[in-house]
Amino acid sequence: MGYRWLATIALASHFAFLAFMLLGGFLAWRWPRAIWAHLAACAWGVAIIVFHLDCPLTYVEDWARQRAGEQGLTQGFVDRYLDNVIYPERYVNVVRVGVAVVVGISWLGAYLRWRSRRARSASQGESPGHDLERVSG
Repeated sequence: MGYRWLATIALASHFAFLAFMLLGGFLAWRWPRAIWAHLAACAWGVAIIVFHLDCPLTYVEDWARQRAGEQGLTQGFVDRYLDNVIYPERYVNVVRVGVAVVVGISWLGAYLRWRSRRARSASQGESPGHDLERVSG
């Protein structure tokens, strides 16, 4: 029973990671430091696509399923749970462009909000780098 739970946790973690990768930049509108985790998540997502890397969560899910006596995975997470389930496989590139647009909008909004906070801080007499220090430090 424990291995099935581990497989389920790996599966849920995949969905959570993808949701964060898609929408995490919007968190930076409220919490500027979240942009760093979002940048890392997006870099990992791009690296998996460009370099055809195996995701460790897929490995954990596959390993746990096999230990639970279930059939191992024959495909990666996206191929198994999203392609031809959420959208037809022929639209993979359209979906990728859509994800890039949403992420780009979130980053643009995060930047504009950061710039606005920085300008507001400067007009209130705080040092110009004060907000940047809070974001990066």
